[in-house]
Amino acid sequence: MNILVLNGPNLNLLGSREPEVYGTDTLEDIEKNLNSIAKEHNVNINFYQSNSENELINKLHAAKVEKIDAIIINPGAFTHTSIALRDAFLGVNIPFIEVHISNIYKREEFRKKSFLSDISEGLITGLGVHGYEFALLSIIKRG
Repeated sequence: MNILVLNGPNLNLLGSREPEVYGTDTLEDIEKNLNSIAKEHNVNINFYQSNSENELINKLHAAKVEKIDAIIINPGAFTHTSIALRDAFLGVNIPFIEVHISNIYKREEFRKKSFLSDISEGLITGLGVHGYEFALLSIIKRG
């Protein structure tokens, strides 16, 4: 099984960006933890972070060619703005789980709308960085 973890804008700042909202774990900490879980379950996992919408879309297009079986994505602010990212997911037809570290429904009104949730396999929000683990384990269990 091949899994891709995508992270959108500003997630490269985890650990130092608003720790009261996002915690103190870095993106590298999350990747290390997910690598450990993936190894335990004998699955391949790759990671990609970009602050650029077009780079995330290009990575999604490449995922289809690379035979990625499932995607975990924290789209960051693109959650609430990117119809193009939504269209890319529809175009590649790869199942995905949307993850948010903070609870987007307890935040500003504009953060309560996701352009991805209704086409995702699932949504994990507000469980901190553990949301990534839960998403990965769910994908592994579904096979």
